Amino acid sequence: MRSSMTSDQARQSRRAVLQAAVDAGAACARPDAPEPDAWFREDNEQQITWQARRTALIRFCKGCPLMAACQELALRNGDGNDRVDDLVRGGKSGQELAANRERQAVRIEAAITTDRAGDQEWNQLVTLSVRLQREAVKNPDKGGGGLRRQGAAQAAQNTQVRELTAQVNEIRTARRARTGWGEAA
Repeated sequence: MRSSMTSDQARQSRRAVLQAAVDAGAACARPDAPEPDAWFREDNEQQITWQARRTALIRFCKGCPLMAACQELALRNGDGNDRVDDLVRGGKSGQELAANRERQAVRIEAAITTDRAGDQEWNQLVTLSVRLQREAVKNPDKGGGGLRRQGAAQAAQNTQVRELTAQVNEIRTARRARTGWGEAA
């Protein structure tokens, strides 16, 4: 079953979601797809040769269920140039991507800003998860000092684990809600 992504869904998705979708199901990732280098104009390639190849590549993209996601990634990455016809991505030539990026500059800048904030959030989530794992495997009995001290150390460790777990869950819940996973995830 092929899943597709609409342009509106792609625009609302964060970079990691878009990239995961493209990596998992794009037509260009299939074994029968053109080679990765085929999506770029070769040095000294005749214009007429490139135009024919570009047309075939765009036609290939049109059949991809993730064309919108690929195009959105290309726009956010700044792919394409209005003066140079040298690539195809997301069913568009580089010049078409540059024109779209100019028309949608405000929206794309907002998406990039949100992506960057999400990256910071992801880094925070990873850092907290590592701290949680380290705290959970500590042995509070190691310090000696009798049962009372060991009990206090165990209680402090349990509190720290609960606090870290709550922070990790809070970030995960917020991230899932923003990406449409809802309560089930």
